[in-house]
Order: sequence, then structure tokens, then C-alpha cells
Amino acid sequence: MRVLSGIQPTGNLHLGNYLGAIRNWVRMQDEMDGDSQCFFFLADMHSITVHEAREQRIRNVRDMAAALVAAGIDPDRSVLFNQARVPAHAELCWLLNGTARIGWLNRMTQFKDKVGKDREGASIGLFVYPVLQAADILAYNATHVPVGEDQKQHLELARDIATKFNTDFGVELFTLPDPIIPKESARIMSLRDGTAKMSKSDPSDMSRINLTDDDDAIMQKVKKAKTDPEPLPETAEGLAGRPEAANLVGIYATLAGSSPDAICAEFAGKGFGAFKPALGELLVETLRPIRTRFLELRTDDAALDAILEKGAAQARAAAEPTLRAAYDATGLMR
Repeated sequence: MRVLSGIQPTGNLHLGNYLGAIRNWVRMQDEMDGDSQCFFFLADMHSITVHEAREQRIRNVRDMAAALVAAGIDPDRSVLFNQARVPAHAELCWLLNGTARIGWLNRMTQFKDKVGKDREGASIGLFVYPVLQAADILAYNATHVPVGEDQKQHLELARDIATKFNTDFGVELFTLPDPIIPKESARIMSLRDGTAKMSKSDPSDMSRINLTDDDDAIMQKVKKAKTDPEPLPETAEGLAGRPEAANLVGIYATLAGSSPDAICAEFAGKGFGAFKPALGELLVETLRPIRTRFLELRTDDAALDAILEKGAAQARAAAEPTLRAAYDATGLMR
């Protein structure tokens, strides 16, 4: 079993990243047997679809590496690297561009959502973004990819591209990856709008809890999180139509390793004046050691680069046989 997943290096992690993906990555890493391997990468090549200053991009990659290690990714047990250090991603992407079809990419809903009415002004990179994602996966013949609902379509595209390449060139080169839908996958919403995902792109910092927020900031954000005047119900079913309340209960349940029903039963009949301080304390105690470790790690750029280069060397070695076979299948002489 070979698991691969990536994350955009957009600076520090926030609670949505941590509870929605990173804790599951750590769990998978810890449960791997001797015949399995996890590859986790920072998608810095994907990040160029948005303009960013050179120094900021470099800082973001290093900070994200520090955050992942602080959150529990172990570079000695998993392969942690940034995409740009492994040329196979870009090379295989170009080969797969000859296999992918414009009609397939036109159906990608994330592209439509991101460009809106400004399709003509969008970068080509944003349009072919899913082909690079396919290359990310297929270069390692990954058997499994952890995905959320918003990425399932892209994984299906990777399978389509792999199938067509194998068929066109009469090879059995690419493995068709299967999705991993974590049993405990939290979908963390904005603290200001329970119908929108927690996101770094939200202009309001009060909408999210960053893993770098200090204890006071966390308590303040929870205290000011949007709620409603109704008390908490006895069961999670009573949270229907109350997105902000459901979000806070869901965060508490995820952190506590419990269920929304159990949390509702514990706080049934109480208002958010009682619930929010309890949630804030739980967040503070959970995030404090991660923040402390992150702040230590991010001051040592040489150590972070060494972690990423070590992982990249492993990734280059793992991807090279597949890339070489893809060139050979297409008749490109190297």
C-alpha cells in the first residue's frame, strides 16, 4: 500500500486543515505496516497559479513543513518533501497533457468555481491543475489517496488519465488509485459563517483559528464565534438548521474524540455562554504543544530544508522508474 497526499503551502495551518486532513495523515502514518509507505508533499508547483512574491513562497513552504512536523508528521517514517524538488512531477504532467482531454478538464467544477465569469483571464496553469495532480499521484503508483468531497472528481480524472495512457500505449504502467475516505473526517466551517469552510483566504482572521494563535487569541475567537440564542439540544438531530451551532459542537466532538450526540447530551439545555469557554479550553490545550513546536522549528531554515531534501531524494528515487517507463512507452528517447 502506498499512500500519497499533498497540501498547498499557503503559510500556517489553521484548524480546518489540522482536523480535516492532517490528523488523519498522522493516524495513517502511525498505522502503516512494514510493506506500506506514506508520501506527503507540499504542492508548491500548484501554488504558482496564484501570483506570490518569491520570498513569500519560500517562507510558506518552510512554514508549512514546520507545521506538518509539529502536528505529528515524522520525516523518519513518512516521505515529506516539496514538489519542486522532484522534477518527475512536472515532466510526467507534460506527458499526461498529451493523454488528458479538454472535455474532461472542462467538466472540473473547482475550475469553474474559482474562475467564475473571468474564464478568459484565468491562467492555463489553473485549467490544467488537475493534470498535475494526476502526475503527482501516478508518478508514485500510489494505491490510495486521502480525499475530501471537493477532490473526488480530480481523483476520478487521474484514474481516467491512467486508464487511457495504459490503453493507448499498450502498457500496464499506472496503478489506478483508490480514494481513502477517513472514518473520522471533520469538515470544519468558518467561525463567522457556518455554511462556509474555514479558509485562509477569508478576509476576516476571526473566521478561523490558526495553529499559531496564542491562548488568548483562541479564547477570544471562540467567544466571538457566531452562534444563535437557542440552548444546545439533547441530541445532534436538534442542531438541524443551526449551522454555526453544529460547527462548534462538531469541533468539540472531533477534538474530544467523541460524537456530536455525546457532546449535546453533556451540554443539553445550556447556552453558548457555558459551551464556548469549555470549547476554548479544549482548543487551547490541544493546540498549545503544536504551536510551541512549530515556533521552534520555523526558526531553523537549514533544518527544514534538510528535512525536505531528504524526503525529495526518497521521492525522486521512487518516481524515477515510473517516469522512465512513461518516456519509453511514448517513444521519447532520453
